[in-house]
Amino acid sequence: MGSPGRNPLTDADTAPGLEQAMSGIAAAMADPSRVTMLCALMDGRAWTATELSAVADIAPSTASAHLARLLGHGLVVCLSQGRHRYYQLAGHDIAGLLETLMGVSMSPRRQPATRTPGHLRHARTCYDHLAGELAVQLYAFMREEKWLTPDGDALTPFGRERFAALGVPLSPKPRRKACCPCLDWSERRYHLGGDAGAALLTLFVQQGWVLRTPGYREVTVTAAGRGALRRVFAIDSEVTV
Repeated sequence: MGSPGRNPLTDADTAPGLEQAMSGIAAAMADPSRVTMLCALMDGRAWTATELSAVADIAPSTASAHLARLLGHGLVVCLSQGRHRYYQLAGHDIAGLLETLMGVSMSPRRQPATRTPGHLRHARTCYDHLAGELAVQLYAFMREEKWLTPDGDALTPFGRERFAALGVPLSPKPRRKACCPCLDWSERRYHLGGDAGAALLTLFVQQGWVLRTPGYREVTVTAAGRGALRRVFAIDSEVTV
């Protein structure tokens, strides 16, 4: 039995490395330009350093230094193609961290739902899955109709049947969480993340139900998409400005 009051997370053998890593990540994000670049990468695309310098309104040399800092702390990855180098978020876990920070940063006193632009509040991407009002409504429908387990951590057998019937391209052996609730920073409610959330967005794009705007997180629901949302999910999708 361990000694009373002992906390393994503050144990002398383990705490310094963990605390140093946490403080390093926090320090790497503690710059407005670096945060701007990370938020731009939330659209799931790979960006060049030049593109990221433009969106952050800084010199390319400064952007390269910032990217080296983010790369060193595992927040982004660098992909080389010929002479070009592209940067992406290091994965869905980093995207989830950023989405959570957005929610924490938006104080309830600031009324985020009314100050967030209508098109972003309605439908956008959270790295590789849908977010915004539409995604929150989809998640609520799937829980109410028992497509998801009560905690939202898995599809039920019925939910898997429904996904299969729709043609949602689920991975048989996902390398990430198969399904998980993701807190929506503008709606303060959950939307669907994990492999199931990414697969659902893939289906919506493949079917032409939503159109992604290159270089931006917003997505547009098409006429076909509005019909499918009413038919399959009992959702009326209209942008609230």
